[in-house]
Amino acid sequence: MQDKARAYIDALGGASNITEIDGCITRLRATLVDPSKMDLRRLQVAGMIGRPMVMGKGVQVVVGTYAELIGSEINTILKQG
Repeated sequence: MQDKARAYIDALGGASNITEIDGCITRLRATLVDPSKMDLRRLQVAGMIGRPMVMGKGVQVVVGTYAELIGSEINTILKQG
């Protein structure tokens, strides 16, 4: 799961671009410093379903039923620095 989490971190523009992230049922919900740094191709390779929904600095990415696990792993990685 750690590799998958790192892939999403990179696809969302890197750790420094993520101010908050949470996994909920099937989506990763993130607040980004600069949403334009998202890489759609990397999100697709990581396993994104469909297209991300962007609302200002907020982004929702449908990843499937393991979203909570990935969100937790991303938060663990971000806390480690």
